[in-house]
Amino acid sequence: MPQEHGRDAFEDRLCAALRETGDGFETDRGALVTAGRVRGRRALLRRRTAVVGGVAGVALAGVGGALVLPPDEPAGPTRSSVAASGTATAATTAYSGEDLLRELKAQLPKGVTSREKARGTHDWPGPTAALVFDDGAGAAAISLGVERLRPGSDRVRDVGKCPDENPTKYDDCVTDRLADGSLLRLYRGYEYPDRRADTKLWTADLVTAQGHHVILSEWNSPAQKGAPVSRDEPPLTTAQLRQIVTAGVWRQVADAIPEARKPSAMPSAEPPRAASGKAVADTLARLLPEKLNVVARGGQESEYAYAVVDDGRGESLVQINVQHGMGDVAGELYGDGETLPDGTRVATRQSPGEKGGAGVVMWTADTLRAGPEGFRVVVSAFNTGDQNEAATRKTPALTMDQLREIALSEEWDALRQGEAG
Repeated sequence: MPQEHGRDAFEDRLCAALRETGDGFETDRGALVTAGRVRGRRALLRRRTAVVGGVAGVALAGVGGALVLPPDEPAGPTRSSVAASGTATAATTAYSGEDLLRELKAQLPKGVTSREKARGTHDWPGPTAALVFDDGAGAAAISLGVERLRPGSDRVRDVGKCPDENPTKYDDCVTDRLADGSLLRLYRGYEYPDRRADTKLWTADLVTAQGHHVILSEWNSPAQKGAPVSRDEPPLTTAQLRQIVTAGVWRQVADAIPEARKPSAMPSAEPPRAASGKAVADTLARLLPEKLNVVARGGQESEYAYAVVDDGRGESLVQINVQHGMGDVAGELYGDGETLPDGTRVATRQSPGEKGGAGVVMWTADTLRAGPEGFRVVVSAFNTGDQNEAATRKTPALTMDQLREIALSEEWDALRQGEAG
């Protein structure tokens, strides 16, 4: 569910046009199909199919905001900035990928770089830079991305919060309000929350009051996935992450993104706002069978919530996503499912857990209401209270029929037109 990242850099990746600039979230198609781990952004569902291992694949992780580049050359026009490193001004009309690499390398400590990839402000889907850095203690992947968010949006609120530790295990996360009003989040966790590999992921996210979003990520491996760990920890300290991500040049890069791709240029007619996480959690709590004892609950700012329940035979995690704009992927999500008389699409699945906990199973009921909203409700239950850990019971505390009943409840219609609660 939330990005591991969470929640696909992770498997949860940014494609520079987030929810306010053209749909963005965090998870791959597999997660969408199995549990709705996505937070409902259809553009990312399509893009995820192209993500590959190594320093590759453009994305925003739900959790730490890791951003990396595809191995192909940048698409679209490449233009040089009008200012060299350290001398950029508001008059700058564009930054090339080479400009971003130069700025990033100038701020790194002494070391050797390789495998450099970048896109500029006028390249689609947005400015990013990635490289492998070696300070003599081992090669490490580092990536940086810049985008614009709508001030006050759900995405800004998500970036300014540390993730819930139930679905996303990490070592440390702190947030700070800077003197200029910017929000800074420093996160230290793992590429795989289930720790099936020792790859560490450390990130820094900065969001300014004007909506500039800078994402800096590093690993203790030369690639985010598929490469052995090369050092005990990523090369940049928390202080260095903070110094680099707050550098003024990245705000100038964000200002140079073409107006057509900035949130302020979006049309006034917008899709429904994401359902609030509180409303999702409250609705789920009302729909759970009375015999279940709720021992914990939580979620995200929007769309996702969970509850840990106990029927007397052990804890069981129940998680839910409520999403809009999923109609155009109905064929992929519900091709083998059924269609009810009112047009609602339904798919049910029983599969292994998402995060590799020993013996964990996930039972899912996935529904899509008919209508232009593309309104999706997907609920899953596990045979453990924490799917990062091993199974603690044979089956989930809810049956498939109970999950289906919850997902099809008319109570979700209160959230169909957007944020509530």
